[in-house]
Order: sequence, then C-alpha cells, then structure tokens
Amino acid sequence: MQSLFAAGLDSLLEHRQSFPALLGKQYFNYGGQGPMAQGTLEAIAAAHRRVQELGPFSAAANQWVMAEAAQTRTAIAAELGTTADTITLTEDVTVGCNIPLWGVAWQAGDHILLSDCEHPGVIAAVAEICRRFGVTYSTCPLLATVNGGDPAAVVAQHLRPETRMLVISHIFWNTGQVLPLEAIAEVCHRRPQPVLVLVDAAQSVGALPLDLPALGIDFYAFTGHKWWCGPAGLGGLYSRPEAMAQISPTFIGWRGITTDANANPTGWKPNGQRFEVATSNYPLLAGLRRAIAHQAEVGTPAQRYQRLVDLSQRLWAQLQDLPYVRTVRQTPPDSGLVSFWVLERGEPSPAWHKRLVDELETQGVYLRTLQSPNCVRACTHYLTLEAEVDELVAGLKARLKPELD
Repeated sequence: MQSLFAAGLDSLLEHRQSFPALLGKQYFNYGGQGPMAQGTLEAIAAAHRRVQELGPFSAAANQWVMAEAAQTRTAIAAELGTTADTITLTEDVTVGCNIPLWGVAWQAGDHILLSDCEHPGVIAAVAEICRRFGVTYSTCPLLATVNGGDPAAVVAQHLRPETRMLVISHIFWNTGQVLPLEAIAEVCHRRPQPVLVLVDAAQSVGALPLDLPALGIDFYAFTGHKWWCGPAGLGGLYSRPEAMAQISPTFIGWRGITTDANANPTGWKPNGQRFEVATSNYPLLAGLRRAIAHQAEVGTPAQRYQRLVDLSQRLWAQLQDLPYVRTVRQTPPDSGLVSFWVLERGEPSPAWHKRLVDELETQGVYLRTLQSPNCVRACTHYLTLEAEVDELVAGLKARLKPELD
C-alpha cells in the first residue's frame, strides 16, 4: 500500500476527514487524548450490536468476547514487537503501572526509585506502598537532562543497594524528552541485585516505533486513547516473561485464573492474562483494533514518528522567535510534545498559561496547561498539518504581544 505521505497533502487531508473532532478545529492535545476516527466509532457500535444479537451472557457471546480479546492482544503485540502472551489488557496506564507496583512482595527497607517527571497518579501509588510496607522512595533529577546530560548515568548514581524497582517514563509527559530505555535497563539489570524497570508508556505507544524485548525493560504500561487515537478505557501492560514470574496478581478474577472441572480455582493463567480480572467494556476491543489499523494506513511507525517530530521541531523553532514565550526545552524536541512558558515581566506566568489555553479553546484551538512545571503544552501528531502549526504560532504572536508589552 502506498503511504499517504508519499501520496501528498491531499491524501492526508482526506484521511483527516474521518476524524470528526478535527473538523473545524486545531487539535494539539494528543498527549491527553487522541480523537477517534469515524471507523473506530463504528467498530465500537457494531461490537455492541453484535453482543446484543448473540444474547448478552450467552455461550456464543462469551466465545465472541474471548476471540475479540485474543485478536486485540495479538494486534497490540505486533505494534510493540512482542508476542500476545506478554500482553495484559487493562483499562489505562495507571492500572497497568499498579499491577507490578502492587505485585512485588515488598519488604520493609526496600527502596523504589522514580524520576522527577512522573505522573501524580503513579507517585501516589508508590507513596501508599511505602506507607503500608515500610518501603522508601526517592527521585532522581532527570528533568535537568532535558537540555543535556546522560539519563542512564543519573539513574545509576541514584540506585541504592536496597533498590528493587525503578519507575520511569519512556517519554516525559511534561518536557517531551525521550529516555534511552535500553541503556537505563542495562544499568538496572547488571547490578548484583537486579532492579526491576517499570515504564509509564502513556506518551510513547502510538508515537514511537517500538521493539519492547530489544529495550530489555521489565514492565511497560500503556493506553490506547492517546497517540493511537483509540477509545478511552482500554490499555495494556507488557511484562517481560522473566519479570512476570517475579510478581503476583493483586486484583483477582475469573479472567486470570485456571479452574478444574468443578470450576474450582487451580492457579493463574500462564501468560499476561493472569493479571486480567473480570467483565470489561468488550466492544472497545474492536475499536482499538480499528484505530491501530487506521493508523497503519499512513506509512510505517518510523515514518509517522519522523513526521510528528518534524512538526514538533517546526513548532519549537518558531516559538524561539516569540519574545514573550520560552520553551521548556532548549534543544529541538524528539517527540510530539512541546511545552512552553508565557513570560510576564520576564518570568513564567501561571495565570497567563490558564488564560491563554482557555481563550484559545473558545476559538477552536486545543492545548493544555501542566502543573509541574507550570506551563502550556502543545502536541503534534502525524495528523497535524504544517499550516496548523504556523497558524498557532501566528495566533500566539498576535495574542500575547499587545497584552504583555
């Protein structure tokens, strides 16, 4: 199939027409939630109808659901360079992170290391583990490496003899920095007591070309509703087989267990399904597969990644010329996330960040504010148009200059 990129702008514009949320809007919020294509919406609706036609809770419906789940694990695994047995279906990234976090048999005195750019939901889970089990946690200063430095070396300096797990993102949600996970995993695994590596992949799946076994990480929690532009409420967890054996299920249900002839529990499923629990919104499975397939119509993962980086660098470069804007990152971005400050009297202005985002939304331009660091974030996707980037910057220039003089 010819890439839509090779076919030219008209083909990409036609592809964009299948996304209702992109019509008449300039959408820069892919890092929060991607818009769904009409085909994705229709796949979800058709799956709901199929369940009703088969009869909810019928044997036929149950067989259909199991087949849908198996197909979806396979589709996800193909995108991540792995096999279906390593994939657990979850609701979102946070659930995926909680599975290994709570699955370790923590002992008093154990230590967890986080970066200083992790999401509050994950930090809260780590803090509660520490409170319950007498574990400690600390952070390593990777925010400072966004403008230069060796993240793997920083991680190595902050690991302790009692460290059992590193919790880190593949792409930082606030600065957009892509971390060298292979080097970080090597640092953690070569220690006398190897350290498990749990990755928050909220911003990387659907954006980066991925081969998870090659990265060497232990756990990789992701979602379908951001860069894959799939439905909210469906994500997953990749577990390296050797690491999967080191944790146990915390939330337990019929989807994760084996039973005997009398339906008595006999053990865990021998793969990533052991961490799945019970009834879910099964029609979302068809929606996520359709979203993945829809994206695959537009070039290869490497081509899509290169396009979104080209667009983010286009945005970043133009922001350098605005006197009342300072980008959080001083080097060109290597992901689709571009964060910046609005300056008032030379200093970042949280009040202006909110005001700017709120006012732009009324004009059909969608960005978001972040709290740490307090800034504005714009996201470019392969779906983003060069003209949208240029218009955003022109709008910022016109909007900010008269107010901040």
